[in-house]
Amino acid sequence: MYERHVAMKKSLYALLVVLTLGVFWAPMNAQAAEGGTVDIVGHTADGFYLEFEPMATVELPRIFLMEDASGSLTVKAYASTAAALRSGDFQLVLEEGPVKTAAQLETAIESHKHLHAQLQPAAGSVILDFSISRHLLFGLLAMLIVAVIGISLANKYKRGVGRDEAPRGVFQNAFEALIIYIRDEIAKPTLGDKHEKFLPYLLTAFFFILFANLLGLVPYGAAATSNLAVTGMLAVFTFVIGQVYASKDHWRHILLGPPEVPVLIRIILVPVEILGLLTRHFALAIRLFANMAAGALVIFSLLGLIFIMNVTFGPTAAYGAAIPSIFLTVFISLVKLLVAFIQAYVFTILSALFIGMSVEEHDHHDEHHEHEHHHDTGDLTPALAGDGAAPEKTRVSTEREAVAS
Repeated sequence: MYERHVAMKKSLYALLVVLTLGVFWAPMNAQAAEGGTVDIVGHTADGFYLEFEPMATVELPRIFLMEDASGSLTVKAYASTAAALRSGDFQLVLEEGPVKTAAQLETAIESHKHLHAQLQPAAGSVILDFSISRHLLFGLLAMLIVAVIGISLANKYKRGVGRDEAPRGVFQNAFEALIIYIRDEIAKPTLGDKHEKFLPYLLTAFFFILFANLLGLVPYGAAATSNLAVTGMLAVFTFVIGQVYASKDHWRHILLGPPEVPVLIRIILVPVEILGLLTRHFALAIRLFANMAAGALVIFSLLGLIFIMNVTFGPTAAYGAAIPSIFLTVFISLVKLLVAFIQAYVFTILSALFIGMSVEEHDHHDEHHEHEHHHDTGDLTPALAGDGAAPEKTRVSTEREAVAS
């Protein structure tokens, strides 16, 4: 039994190494074999193709909203980037200049240079590019996974499984544990009694980010969250929800400043508050994007050391650098698996925190009467009365300040 367990662990480690090399090594090795330079940033950036090197490269459809010389708008769709170029509606512009002959175009297509080059319309102009990109495709796949899981769990609860009786199976128990954790440890402490209103959004954001991150670890996959447009829209959703459901106290504080502060100081504080409102949501998008993009860059850089040693010192040095590079790559892949969960958690708790700061209401009426009561009974302030005890904060406010710090 013990020997079987050890053999299974070794098999899992070997599978992890193979998957890691399949995801990162194959594209770099294929590009190096063609005699070209290894573009680390290009492999992590978005593109209108799916790379299955060394087997094949699948181009994705290109869709453009065009404006011709007369000013009329038309939608043009092509099966691939190569089809758009061969149609004559677009001209390929490489770093060395535009491609002018059909033979040069076919040479560029065969070497896949057209996938990383600019397409220039032969006539008119491109108003909007609706082409399906790699990050868009895997983002839609993450949305589909979240929808399938959500509908499956909902159907189980409709039948009473998990409601009238105990949850069944690893699938339902695992996701119920995650949902309860987000509700009890994220939504309730930051949103208080209003947590049920915003819990669906928090759950959707958490699971979408989680599965989008995990898809980036799948061989030949891509993480949609390593695209700033995706993380930016998630941050915009958090911003819009917070401002739409914001309380009057929030807008009073943002637009008029703290009431106890002199007017001249408010003139300075109001722009600072507005800027802070925007920058914290901007940082929310940048944090997720940078963390997910950095992991792939680190892995490609580690594997790139093998090619650098090969070019600089020869094959012997490359073989010597391969062993530590591969082990470090596997280690970083395990770290990325942990980061996938951590970043989903961080984005969700910060979104709940920002929304909670916007929807929080202050009971000024009770505070005013409490202040008058203390004044009438001669109860001085703690500093004058010699009592150093500060007013006790609520648990929600304390946790918000702790997370924000």
